[in-house]
Amino acid sequence: MSDGVHRAAATGFADGADIYAASRPGYPAEVLDWLRDCLAIGPDSKVVEVGAGTGLFTRLLVDTGASVVATDPVPEMLAHLASTLPGAATAVATADALPLPDGSVDAVICATAFHWFATPQVVAEFRRVLRPGGALGLIWNVRDVGVPWVRRLSKITDRYQDDAPRQKSQAWRAVFPAPGFTPLHETVMRYDHAGTAEEVIVGRTLSTSFIAALPEDRRAVAVAEVRAMIADTPALAGRERVAFPYLTKAYDCRRIE
Repeated sequence: MSDGVHRAAATGFADGADIYAASRPGYPAEVLDWLRDCLAIGPDSKVVEVGAGTGLFTRLLVDTGASVVATDPVPEMLAHLASTLPGAATAVATADALPLPDGSVDAVICATAFHWFATPQVVAEFRRVLRPGGALGLIWNVRDVGVPWVRRLSKITDRYQDDAPRQKSQAWRAVFPAPGFTPLHETVMRYDHAGTAEEVIVGRTLSTSFIAALPEDRRAVAVAEVRAMIADTPALAGRERVAFPYLTKAYDCRRIE
């Protein structure tokens, strides 16, 4: 990301900001415990969220009472965030050039975002803005592919991926262990995103960057495949509400002096 924003993110997230805000899953309530116990975030903390998007995770940071700066390279995403979370400062910025002084924050957070910019240069930038002993937190909602219909859905959407970075590739792990940081510690939580199938499955599909960035005709084909899968799945077809199961995986480490 040091040379710019990946085209799937720049196009897909800009064009799909509305559906992203409406259809992405939130996070389990236990995340507040993770923020407090693993990252030591509280009312006196200064936090920067990198890749904040429309603010789905930012609202949890604001709830801790911390002073929050939300950054993202896509202005359309931050416009949603600013309209719903006036208590958070925002800045259009890439992960390798944060508009913050050295050692100025207690924590850096990336929520469902770090895979887009996982480079040694970005981790070094995080270390620059963190105070000694400050925390780096990475968190994702990962589809529970142990559920057959979720696995089938992923097979449909994976065909459209192209070269867009994704958490599931685990390529982001290549930058760890990182110089100047303690080893990563993992916390796993469960989360069910409940709603209509159109909201939590079709909407979630449309909010995926590489689906949103498709030409309209190919995007329509992908959505038709997803709707056919729903109609063919007894656990989903005709249900007023369904639950999309996730494993929320959170990682934390500390800046070494």
